[in-house]
Amino acid sequence: MATNLKLYSTSYCHLCEQAEDMLISLGKLHPITWQIIEIIDDEALLSLYGTSIPVIRRVDTNQELAWPFTKREIERLIS
Repeated sequence: MATNLKLYSTSYCHLCEQAEDMLISLGKLHPITWQIIEIIDDEALLSLYGTSIPVIRRVDTNQELAWPFTKREIERLIS
């Protein structure tokens, strides 16, 4: 069963692109899926995550990783 994640992000964010690259790489090794959530479209999300994106949230446990994080930290999140 795949681990479902949300990647809180915004357009033209190079750190968010790096985070998604990590997820793509890890997706080749682990059963994960993710949805990119554009925070600029929601004032509550912008207020919550505006200074900490990218943020990865595990959907089933609501555990979050805020930038900076490593592939290894993502692996711990999904295990």
